[in-house]
This record gives sequence, structure tokens and C-alpha cells, in this order.
Amino acid sequence: MIDPAAIAGDQAPLAGLTEAEAAALLASEGPNELPSDRSRKLGEIIGGVLREPMLALLLAGGLIYLALGDLQEAILLIIFAGFSIVVTTLQEARSERALAALRDLGSPRALVIRDGRRIRIAGRDVVRGDLVVLNEGDRIPADGILLRCDGLTADESLLTGESVPVSKTATPPDAAIARPGGDALPYVWSGALVVRGSGIARITATGPRSEMGRIGAALHALEPEVPRLRKQTQRLVFWFGALGAAACVLAILLYGLLRGSWLDAALAGIALGMSMLPEEFPVVLTVFMAMGAMRMSRVNVLTRRAAAIETLGSATTLCTDKTGTLTENRMKIAELQLPDGRSLTFPGGPLLEEDFRLLARFGILASAEQPVDPMEVAFHDLAGTDGADGLLDHVGNGWSVQRHYPLDPTLLAMTQAWQSGDGDGRVIASKGAPEAIAELCALSAQDKARMHAQVDAMAERGLRVLGVAEARWPGDSLPPDQRHFEFRFLGLAGLADPLRPSVPDAVRQCREAGIRIVMITGDYPRTARAIAEQAGIEAHEVLSGDDLRAMSDADLAARIGTVNIFARIMPEQKLRLVEALKARGEIVAMTGDGVNDAPSLKSAHIGIAMGKRGTDVAREAASIVLLDDDFGSIVTGIRLGRRIHDNLRKALAFIVAVHIPIAGLALLPLLMGMPLLLAPIHIAFIEMIIDPVCSLAFEAEKEERRLMQRPPRAPDAPLFPRWLVAWSALQGIVACAATAGIPFHAWLGGMEADRVRSVTFLSLVLGILCLILVNRSYSASVIRAIIRPNRPLAIVALTVFAILALSQFVQPVMELFRFAPADADELMLVAMAGAATLLLLEIIKPWWRTRLFPGNAAE
Repeated sequence: MIDPAAIAGDQAPLAGLTEAEAAALLASEGPNELPSDRSRKLGEIIGGVLREPMLALLLAGGLIYLALGDLQEAILLIIFAGFSIVVTTLQEARSERALAALRDLGSPRALVIRDGRRIRIAGRDVVRGDLVVLNEGDRIPADGILLRCDGLTADESLLTGESVPVSKTATPPDAAIARPGGDALPYVWSGALVVRGSGIARITATGPRSEMGRIGAALHALEPEVPRLRKQTQRLVFWFGALGAAACVLAILLYGLLRGSWLDAALAGIALGMSMLPEEFPVVLTVFMAMGAMRMSRVNVLTRRAAAIETLGSATTLCTDKTGTLTENRMKIAELQLPDGRSLTFPGGPLLEEDFRLLARFGILASAEQPVDPMEVAFHDLAGTDGADGLLDHVGNGWSVQRHYPLDPTLLAMTQAWQSGDGDGRVIASKGAPEAIAELCALSAQDKARMHAQVDAMAERGLRVLGVAEARWPGDSLPPDQRHFEFRFLGLAGLADPLRPSVPDAVRQCREAGIRIVMITGDYPRTARAIAEQAGIEAHEVLSGDDLRAMSDADLAARIGTVNIFARIMPEQKLRLVEALKARGEIVAMTGDGVNDAPSLKSAHIGIAMGKRGTDVAREAASIVLLDDDFGSIVTGIRLGRRIHDNLRKALAFIVAVHIPIAGLALLPLLMGMPLLLAPIHIAFIEMIIDPVCSLAFEAEKEERRLMQRPPRAPDAPLFPRWLVAWSALQGIVACAATAGIPFHAWLGGMEADRVRSVTFLSLVLGILCLILVNRSYSASVIRAIIRPNRPLAIVALTVFAILALSQFVQPVMELFRFAPADADELMLVAMAGAATLLLLEIIKPWWRTRLFPGNAAE
């Protein structure tokens, strides 16, 4: 490792900044961090809550009751409104704090040289011109150019998608600027990891001016895709709200002009407006998404934007990165080949033959004793395979590295000279590019041709190939160059970034669900094709980044529907591919873990980041984070998203249906000259307590059969199509006729107002329970719906019956709601009306099954 103290007073190009110069640059250029979205303040959150129309109606009703002198009901309505404000504000404020904590995660610390001294500072305080000392295991804090390099190699997969580390070299500071990726470059980039060697770099760009910063700036400029579910529910609430507002104004005018009491008219209008305003839509949406997020968290999937779960259920195309997403992002030895053509694959047979053991042993001796480089870790992992006893005999037995010969731009091989434990000369181990090892071993033309054929065959299978050689050195002093050893070629090692075990089954399930898989990677075409074939992704054609660069948008639009593999793709090209798929009308889910994935993650309808290896930038850009990095969890998300959409439709159909009898009971007195049946307090109680709780029962419904054999929903399919509106309206009309007939009959019979109101409330609540049973499943009868277990529904039913009992037998509750107890005959009439509603709707329901769930029509 380089001692920065040794360069103090060295030549001018290596002079570090002074503290004063660094402070001035930090003040003028800003900290070394990426731009982030501004968080919403508490006042903005509360303002958004106060603009909800249902809240305004509750506050208006409370003020009118206050003007009428009814303090009890006024306070109750205002409490309902205050509860809504507090709960919503706390929920949104908690979300903002969580996002702020994610943005403020500490940046890695950096070792810099200032005023001739070595000091460690926060990564955000690194400035342009700083000398940064880089050692094995360091995360590079900013872009720079290497002035000193001692065998430094870096893992740049977070920027390029390429899983194999690249070698670096020092160069004069006037070298031309390049992009990440490729060997023997003098540049280091922010976010890369030093896996071997050491060096000193002068920082050339920080924060938004770095390569990572440019990606972050593109990310910051992108507007995330608004979930279709939110847009559709907002549209539904707007139209129902407009209808409710018009009905409210009309009711006030009619009541005031016909009866002369304008305060009572205002209460009647508010009651009608509240009965028609489907404020449960956003409540139900929030509940479904929150519960869906909770269910996802149980399988190690974190949902940052809950509405994305439902959108995932409608995904038509899943774009996936290769490195770290389909693969484990860690190299493993997949095959050993000897010069005579014999081979051993892993996992497979044990290391029993001495020639294979010798090849593995010298691959380990040519690696660092405590490896960080993924390929060297892979060689050390061979010691844990069957028959590998003795591969690490040199550890702790007096063996020591006498000299390390690093990679050379003119010879891509590295060599280590070991002093054996018995003192009998030195053991020399070398590994590197096959052509470099062939040069060191002075292979004949015939042997070179045979080796190149072996290399080509292994590369066709997507393997990274290294050659391994050994030599002996009897002398006391080691030569200055590794070319002076007389090496013997031991064979080839093929390394691969293995496919995750869960991927093939996940790909199969996606294919059965009608979801197309597209691989977009920075890796080489040959490797990408091999991984795609292992995963079960169609790989008939591969397009490279160069091919894509030469294509016009029209050419890309024509090809993107048939090509599933894109290789050697740059970050901006990933974004272009996602945008092209969206332009075709696809619902795009994008997976990734690196900084290079962040813009496309944010642009996609659903961004899915990896949690373990994913960068903070990728996680913040994504809607969903896989905490266990398991690609198979995406299928769980798709399944849950489809289930949520099905159950959400059931809940919305129920909500629309239930508003019809509520509105009918609010409108009936205006049309027939009856006393008010439902006051704002009754409707607020029903809509703000019973309906949302009932929605929990729909959220807990089990998935419909053959859920994952259905094709994705059409991208333009509405959440609430006309046929579902018609079915909801029919349910509501039947329920309204049953519930409104009872109070109308009682009023004609001269029943007192409090008992009429009590019977009305009982029939309405029982009708709500009937509508829940009807809407539990459109593919099964009510009998199966009742016996199918649903714990929240059982709790809801018991709670509702308890409330009904309180309203009939507890005097303070009766006085609050202005009820009088109903007798047995009236209760029997209410039960018969509910049974008639349930029976009639069950007779009609089979006609709607094929429209709701075509795959379940036969059930």
C-alpha cells in the first residue's frame, strides 16, 4: 500500500491542497453529494389534508349544528374531522421523515492529503483537486485521475453493469477523458470499489459534476410515473364529487324554497352531498396499498410507493438487469480445463485428480491471501469443494509472499513469488488473460492454437477465462520482471457470475402470466445470451449498445417488440429503451441495483431495486426494494398486485352500490315530505367507520383461482368500467328499494319519527352487510363466500351487530342518534328485506361472472 507521507515534498503534481483552498472550493462548488428532491413541510401536508372535500363537508355540518345550538352533534362531527386530519398528517409526515433519512445516509469517508498531512474526512467534504489515497476495500468518493498506481483494480459494476473488476494504470494528468468500463484506464469514478492494490488519485469532479452525479441529475430531472390507479381513482372521485355537489345545492334550494327553513335545508343538503361523495375511494386505496405493503414486507419486499404494488400486477414487460439481479454478482469457478482437454465442471465431481488439484492450488497461490477481488475470492472458494483438502496447506505453515508482480498494461497477468515453508527455493504462481499466460509459458504455435480453441469454447458458454501457470526459482534474489521465470502452463479456469436459483421458476411464472422478460445489461453479448438461456429468456437476437446508438427512434420502435436481450448498454441507453417500451403502450417494470439503473428505475412505471447490493441512488429512485435481492420475489409482487386489483374492484363496486341506498334515504324525505331519516351524523358514522372497516374485509379476500394464468390487463383498461358501474348501480337500486320501502311503510302507518329513524338505520346497516357478501367473490356463490374464512369480515360483522345492539338498548347512544327501540315485528321485517336483497342479487350475479373473471366463468 502507498504511504502518503512518503510523497510529502515530492514533485509538484502530487502536492495536496491546503485546508484553506479546500474550504474555498467546498463553499464555491458545494458538497460532494447528489441533488435530492425537496421534502414537503408539515404545513404543506396539513394544507393538502384540509383541501379534502369530505373534510370540508364535515366541518360545515359541525358549524351548522353549532349555529342551531346542538352542541353535542357539532362536537362529534368536528371530532370526526379532527381525527381524519391527525391520522392523515401523521402518516404523510412519517413517510417524509423516512425519505429524508434515506437521503441523509452517511457518505463513505475518504483519506486525503492536505497540507502535506494524511487526514480522513467525510466523503461529502471531498473537493476538486484533492489528493485521495485509495487502498483495497475503499469506496471511491469522487471522479479522479490516477497519479500513482500499484496494481489497482476496481469493481465498477454499479456504473457499468459489468461484474468483472477492471485494472487501472497511472498516466500524466493531460490524458483524454473516458467513460467507465475497460481495462488499463487511468481514471477512477465515484461509487466504484477498489478490490485490489492501491493508488493516489487527483479528484477532477465531485457531486453533480461526477459521472454518478450526471446520472443523478438525469434522475432528478425525471418525473416519476404517476400510478394509473391513483389517476383513475382521482377521476372517479372528481366525477362523483361533482355529482354530489350539484345534488347538495339542488337539495338546499328545494328544501329551503318548499319548507322555508334554510338551516335545516343546509343540513339536508350536506347529508345528501355526504351520501353521494365517495370519500371512501382514497381511504380504501390507502388501506389496500398499506396492507399490501405490509404483506410484501413479510416476504422481504419493501414498498416505497405503495400504489406501485397494484401497478406491478398489470405489468406487461419486465426489464431486468443481469448483474446482481438475475445473477448473484459474485464470481464462481464454473469449469477447470487441463491442457490435454480434460475438464471438470462445478458444481460437479470432486477435486480428486492431482492435475486439477494442482491447477486449483496455483490459482489460489496467484491470488491475495485475504482476497477482495471477486475472481480471487472464487479461487479461494474452491478450498471448500469436495476433495479439495490441502489446497490451503500454505496458510500458517511458514509460507510467505516474497514479491507481488501486478498487472501490466502490456502483460495482463499477475504473479506472486512465495517462500515455501521448508525453505527449499521459491514457488511462483501466475494467473491472467490466457494470451498473457501463453506468452509467459512460451507455448508453441500448436499449443497456443489448442488453448485458444479451448478458450473460445468456454467463452461461448458465457465464462470468463483465466490461464494459470507455475514456476520455481532457486536463486536468492527475485528478478524485476515476471517474464524472467520459466513458467509451465497448468490449464484454464472458467469463471461465471452464477444465476440465482429462483430465477428460472420466476421467469416461467412471468411467461405463464403473459409478462415479457427483457434483459438490459452492460455485460458482453456472449455472456448475456448464456445467462438468458439458463434463465429461460428467449435469446434469438441480441442488440448491443453500438447497434442501439446507430438506430433512429423509428428503427428502435420497430425492433423493440421482438428483441429480448440488449448488451453493452450505457445508462442513458437503458433509459431510452424504457421510454421506447412505454411508447408502445407497455406497462414497464424495471429491476436493477446500480447507479446506472437509477434513471430507468425512476422512468419506468414500476422501479424495483435490489436491497443488499443496491445503491442508495437506485433504492431512492425505485418504487419497490427487494430486501433479499431475490428475483423470485417479483412474482410474489405480481401475484399480490393482481389480487389487490381484483379485491379493489370488489370494494369499489360495493362502495358505489352502498351509496345508492344512502342517497335514496337522504333524498326520500325531500321528495315525499317526510321528516329527515338520516342526519349528517348518521351518514358520517356509516361512511367514516363502517365502510372503511368493511373495506378491510375485502382486502383480506383470498385470490381468485388461476390468477397467474390470466394475461395482464390492457394498459388502457379502466379501473371501474361501464359494466361494473352498471352492476354496482343494479345492486344499489335493489338495496335501496328494500331499505327505503321499510321506513316509507312505517311513516305511512303513523310511526313516530325516532322509531322510523331507528328502523331505517337498522335496515341500511343490514343492507350494507348483504352487499359485502354479494361482492366478496364474483366467481363463487354466496354460500361459498360465507364459508370461506375471512377473519376481518367476521370481526366486522360482530362489530356491526354490537353497534346495532347498542343503538337499540343503550339510552345515551339512542339519544345521541335520536333513536327509539324497534319491536320484534319491525326487526323481522328488516331481516326479511335483507334476505330478499341477498337472494335477488345472487340470482342475478352469475350473468356478470364472465365479465368480471373470464377464467373463472365455469366455477
